[in-house]
Amino acid sequence: MERKNIRNVVFDVGNVIVRWSPLEIVRLTFGNKIEHESIAREIFQNDIWMDLNKGLMTEDEAQKRYQTEMGFSPDITNKLFYYVKQSLIPLFGSYELIQRVKQAGYGVYALTDNVHEIVAFLKETQDFWPLFDGEIVSAEVGLLKPQPEIYQALLTRYDLNAAETVFLDDMPHNVKGAQDVGIAAIQFENAEQAKSELKQLGLLF
Repeated sequence: MERKNIRNVVFDVGNVIVRWSPLEIVRLTFGNKIEHESIAREIFQNDIWMDLNKGLMTEDEAQKRYQTEMGFSPDITNKLFYYVKQSLIPLFGSYELIQRVKQAGYGVYALTDNVHEIVAFLKETQDFWPLFDGEIVSAEVGLLKPQPEIYQALLTRYDLNAAETVFLDDMPHNVKGAQDVGIAAIQFENAEQAKSELKQLGLLF
């Protein structure tokens, strides 16, 4: 890996800092007697979830759409959104990684496809959010990764140089999206692997 003069480290949130597991959310919501993968796809890869992530509606409005468009009961949609939030457990070592990078003097930022209400929940319940020097949340900008405009929004808003920035995301297409606009990127597997790859890029922490 080529060593770069990195000054900013950008973190995705789901499956980088906290767990994001649609299959587990579906299992907790509906129980074990259904086919989790197809239901998870129907719930989280449809227009309702995309619109929520783009900030086009509130969580309450999304719940009503799941009820009218997918036939879920109010109880089921309440349960679904309860587990959407409560299943976001911190991943081992990620908070410490952000902390160490920040203490070493690097800028730390969040770039996340995320919902207003989930971000508010994470800010209330987790310690990591105050560590960020800035954030781009899809629901606030109406864009989703890997659209080039969402990465550009981060660079522009915080006056960052792409060549001095590295992005960590668990999804290969989001990693490629960052690389396409000139940002170095690492596909995140776990905090130990990310720490090692950041050091290969020349970061000292």
